[in-house]
Amino acid sequence: MGMPNVPDVDPKITLTRNEVINLLLSSVALEELGLAHIINAEGEKIQAILHDDKCDDDVLESLLLIDKSVQTTLRDVIRKEILLGFKLEDILELINEEPKEIHV
Repeated sequence: MGMPNVPDVDPKITLTRNEVINLLLSSVALEELGLAHIINAEGEKIQAILHDDKCDDDVLESLLLIDKSVQTTLRDVIRKEILLGFKLEDILELINEEPKEIHV
């Protein structure tokens, strides 16, 4: 079975090696920026509950729930950071290796 044929659409994209590397590095940077926004939002979540002057059982319970939520989110962010580290290492290897001729 071959690839589907769509009329008037040329699926070939021509990029240089440097353009591909720049796109890969940009994707890592954008993901890091997104994670930074997530971390900032988690901090603001904690600050919002801490600015409440009351210190009753409801506030303490809310603080514990938010703490658990923030821990879970930060754990997920850390996992993503590890994957981005692997991706960056792969990109650096690509930058340092000699270009190879690929014929399609």
